[in-house]
Amino acid sequence: MITRQAFDRDLQRIQDNLLSLGSMVEGALIDAVQVLHRRDHSGSRRLVEWDRRVNDKRFAIENDALTVIARQQPVARDMRVLAAALEIATELERIGDYAKGIARINLALRDGFPHEPYMGTLMEMAQTASRMVHEALAAFAWRDVALARQVPAQDDIVDDGYKETQRQLIQYITQHPEDMDCANSLLWAAHNLERAADRAVNICERVIFTVTGEIVEFSEG
Repeated sequence: MITRQAFDRDLQRIQDNLLSLGSMVEGALIDAVQVLHRRDHSGSRRLVEWDRRVNDKRFAIENDALTVIARQQPVARDMRVLAAALEIATELERIGDYAKGIARINLALRDGFPHEPYMGTLMEMAQTASRMVHEALAAFAWRDVALARQVPAQDDIVDDGYKETQRQLIQYITQHPEDMDCANSLLWAAHNLERAADRAVNICERVIFTVTGEIVEFSEG
């Protein structure tokens, strides 16, 4: 029989690895937009390659959590914590995919396409989404329901940024229809940031359920 102290160490190890994975992906969102702004192809290739580390870390966390579940057969809140870790690891891996997607957009974007006017909004979106991920994981680490309820309000900033980018790019396309593919690619970068923020909201919902057992869906108001 595993002692409570050993089980708590297992939980702490899984949580620490989850926070490490979160730190990786929250920084990648900002890095992806920065390399897009600079049109830094080598930086984008580095991010695409880096995503393999994110995938590996996610699967390691999942394997660790499933091993603990099988060995200890936890119940009640302990089980909710481990189930949350499994789900949050998946959410973080998806956020890493969004950063990788932006990196690939940079590699595919036509040289000379005037992307600079949109970068301020994209960077604000990336910074907000990154902050949301950070705070959502802090809420999980501290089992802080109040913080988990506060984070989703920031999603409005990201949504507004997406709508503004969409408006600007549609206006651009009407004047430069030959650049439709590039404009669509840049809009997809904004979409990736919007989805990353949505994933942070999902983490907050899971934190609330883990601590209280309450099912909350912020998207439904």
